[in-house]
Formats: sequence, C-alpha cells, structure tokens
Amino acid sequence: MPAVTALPADGIRVIDYHTAGEPFRIVAEGLPPAPGDTVAERCATAVGPGGSGTAPRPGPLDALRRLLVQEPRGHAGMYGGFVVPPDDDGAHLGVLFWHKDGFSTACGHGTMALAAWAVDSGLVPAGDGDRDVPVRVDVPSGRVTATVHRTAGRTTGVTFRNVPARVTARKIPVATGLGVVEADLAHAGACYASVPARELGLTVDKASLPELTRAGREIRTALAGHPATWHPDGPLLSGVYGVILYEDLPDTPRGPRQRNVTVFADGQVDRSPCGSGTSARLALLADEGRLKEDRVLTHESVAGTVFTGRAVPGGDPARGLVTEVTGTAHRTGTAHFTLDPHDPLGTGFLL
Repeated sequence: MPAVTALPADGIRVIDYHTAGEPFRIVAEGLPPAPGDTVAERCATAVGPGGSGTAPRPGPLDALRRLLVQEPRGHAGMYGGFVVPPDDDGAHLGVLFWHKDGFSTACGHGTMALAAWAVDSGLVPAGDGDRDVPVRVDVPSGRVTATVHRTAGRTTGVTFRNVPARVTARKIPVATGLGVVEADLAHAGACYASVPARELGLTVDKASLPELTRAGREIRTALAGHPATWHPDGPLLSGVYGVILYEDLPDTPRGPRQRNVTVFADGQVDRSPCGSGTSARLALLADEGRLKEDRVLTHESVAGTVFTGRAVPGGDPARGLVTEVTGTAHRTGTAHFTLDPHDPLGTGFLL
C-alpha cells in the first residue's frame, strides 16, 4: 500500500460534519503539497498523470485519502475534503473533494458542511444575532457560494449556489439486469444520470437499496464514454459521476416533491438527497416545464432527510441554470489519526 510520506509526526486532525445524514470529513492542516495555481489544477495533481477521478494514481494526497476513508479509520460511505488555497482573493477557501474511490469535481453536501465549519470555526467571521453569512468556495468545477443562515448566533441552515447546471441528453436507452431504461443526463459540477425507479420496477426505499445500487452501477458503466457525458473543460469533469434513481411524490403547495437515491463512484450511496445531484434534477425539471421561477423542489433522500432547491431568476441560459440548494449541516466530532509504521494494515482496507 502507498505510504503516507507527508503525514505529520503527531498525526492528522480532522473535523467531522454531516449534511442531511451524509458524512463529510474536513482536513484543514497537515496536508502534503498540492501543486497548482488553481483548485482544478490541484485536483489534477491529486488524481495524478494518467489517473481518473475514480482511479487516481498513487501519491501522497491519495494515500492520505485512503488513510481517512478506509477502515479502520473510515468506512466505504465516508466522504471528505482537503482544504486548500482558493484560486484568488475572491474566495475564502478551496477544497479537494474525495470519497472511497478517489476525487470528485463537485459536492453540494460537502460545500454546505464546509461553509458551516468555516463560520462555526471563525475562519469566516459571523458576528452575533440573526444574519446570513456568505462563504465563497473554489471547487474543481468552479466557484460556488454558500450562505450560512444564523439565528441567535447559531448555524441553522446552509444554502449553496452551484455552478450552472445544464441538460446534455434525454432518453438514452440503457440495458440493465432489470430491463432497458431511459436515462437523462445533466451536468451540475459533475455529470449525473437520472432514471425513474419505476422503470426498474423499484421504489426508492431502504429495502430496495441492494437492487437500486446494483442498477446504478450498471447504468453508470453502460454510459461510460457516451458523448453527452463529455464536458468541454476536459476529462476531469467528464463521465457519469452519479446515477440518480428517483420517484415522484405528491406535490407540495410550493412545487414538485421527489425522493431519490444517488449511487456514485463504485456503488456508493449518498445518505443525503445529494446537493449537486439536486441541481441536476432542478435543471431537468425546469427543462420539462415543471419548475417555474417561483417553484421549489422538495428533495428527499432514502434516509428521509430533505433538501430544498430552486432555480435562480436571471442568469445566462446559454451557460445553464443557476440553482440554489438548502439543507442543514451539523458537526459530529473531531478525531486525531496516526499511522503506526509497524501496522501491517498500513492505510487500511475496505470490505
């Protein structure tokens, strides 16, 4: 296993949050060097020459990712981010998102957790009382802005404004073990494929998770290399990152309501409604005429947690739909991890 050559002598400290049930492990100090002039370039450094987001090349950053995401220090559902310098003074911080299989270019739930941490920790001053605090974050897919909502000096929610989301393809036939389905594609910082669960004969619930996960992996594999998954900014942003299996629920007075499970990487399941995935769903709903400017999507996860999302009026239609997604993020703890050089498990394992 690759050695964590740059691990500080006293180990590495992390701060853990969850956003609507999905974990996010923040590493703000003690990182190995991440060369690059921008966050996107630093992400390319982490992935390594010839690597991909879900198959990075061995290196110090990837070894640290493995240490923190794998057992016994993590688990297959762990998600996190390395805090790095922003592209310029216009943002408060930058981040490299990571998960079990590698690095990702966007993460809505992670952006919300980072913004809450930035304000809770004092990195971004908030003051007292009721107020909204903007936190600008450079991610590999661009600059996003999160607004941390504060009541009586306490963080009560976070809204993040994503990079523009755009629909790239509709009704692509995909063969699965449960039959042929039609997938819709939308880019929202990463590329997502959306498929109604009913086309698979499934409902979005915990009992169906094994079948939903299997179908999500099949769909992602089948769409690998499809031209509509390509992003003009290059391979780092291209390819299907996640598959959203969703079902419609009765509308609320504010707008449509859906429940989803997002399967990403190599069969990982998002416990939240998926932040960037919610942006992708908003783009598709707007394209269908179901999301007028005053309507709000209530987006539920398989765990029962909720994000709300809306389209932001104005913007440049040629670049895509600007969306805002709102949820809650809560701190769950801190940890101090070390690596015993005599430990035969090294950076760990996954089952």
